Amino acid sequence: MVTSAEPSPRVSAPVDVHPMRTLWLLSIAHAVNHAQAVLLPLVYLKVIDEFGVTVQTIAFLSAIGSFAAGIIQLSYAALTRVVARRDLLVAGGFLMGGGFAAQAAANTFGAFSIANVASRLGSSPQHPVGNGLLAEQFPAERRGFAISAHIAGGNVGTVVVALAGAWLILNAGWRVTVVVFGLPAVIVSVGILLFVRERGTDRDAAIAHGSVRDAFRLILRDRNHFWIYLTSVLGGGGRGLGVVNLFALLYLTKVIGLDDQTSGFMYGVLIVLSVPMPLVAGWLSDRLGRKPLIVGVYLGGAVGFALFILVGSSLVGLWLGIVVMGLFSFAESPQLQALLADVAPSAIRDVSFAAYFTLAFGIGSLWTALYGGIVDRVGNSAGLPIVFWLMAATFIAAAVTTLPIQGHGRAEAQTRRAGEADLF
Repeated sequence: MVTSAEPSPRVSAPVDVHPMRTLWLLSIAHAVNHAQAVLLPLVYLKVIDEFGVTVQTIAFLSAIGSFAAGIIQLSYAALTRVVARRDLLVAGGFLMGGGFAAQAAANTFGAFSIANVASRLGSSPQHPVGNGLLAEQFPAERRGFAISAHIAGGNVGTVVVALAGAWLILNAGWRVTVVVFGLPAVIVSVGILLFVRERGTDRDAAIAHGSVRDAFRLILRDRNHFWIYLTSVLGGGGRGLGVVNLFALLYLTKVIGLDDQTSGFMYGVLIVLSVPMPLVAGWLSDRLGRKPLIVGVYLGGAVGFALFILVGSSLVGLWLGIVVMGLFSFAESPQLQALLADVAPSAIRDVSFAAYFTLAFGIGSLWTALYGGIVDRVGNSAGLPIVFWLMAATFIAAAVTTLPIQGHGRAEAQTRRAGEADLF
């Protein structure tokens, strides 16, 4: 197991970092990031009709974007040693916003795809670099809830889409909509550039500890890291944004045949639940421990996936499935990230997060490609139910792989409770 003992880094000049200001700005940037992720399935429905592509093609585009954005996150293990986290976040925000808006100019599906993937690449620093910055600025007893607040704040963007995204596409068209949701990413990046500072203590500790290769060797020897990484890859099979929201909407429209208004309302409710649930889960994990909370979330999510399919075309049953999926499928990721922040000392934190998000969003994104292949092979009516059964299976498997992680139960949670009340 990785210990908390760390080398003595060189002392950087004191910097007034204002952690809450950092949290607010990162949360706003995260809100834009999530807004784009949630808007894309609605845009994809229009793109399917306009460019005459198939569901499988869209699934593969989504998988390629997720894979590219995931794999590039590995580079932040080294880049954070030579480039300030703030600057990486700013550059990413400009690319994310510019690429998303540039989709509006596409007159072919190929051009749309290039802008789409570029925007996804721009979103890549948000999680590994942003969480590393928060973990540096917030003490351990406040870190779990801070990361959950970051995720929940990001999910506010999903609510914006739920309330306005479908309406804007319907009334202004998808091209205007992607511009409207792309420009805020550029604006908030300017805010991060002007108002976010960092101490650089993690960078100093990392350099003092040794090379990036040394940090990877340490991670590879640590059993807790292994089980967290494996859990994240398995959990990616049913992760809320990018997986559940995409295939739930496809199932409701392509299999059940619901009208745009009803399916859009159900989709909105699913997305709205992504805001409070990470906060609730973070609050509970500080009391009950990370591990039992994560296991419970995975098992609850598996029940939601199964219920969604078993109810058939019953509107009451579908609503129940939507609610259960919304309660559980968005809560697991921030808690795994908080658990990783607990496990990884500052000297290897950036490497640890880089590897985690590469696996979670890079390798984990291959689930989407697999699901797209299944749908293409057997058709929407048979394939999409299979997809949800596989989601349930991946969540059960993830619950099992959480069990070997040592510590981080109820006793460890007591050390974090004192600082929670003054987070906000």
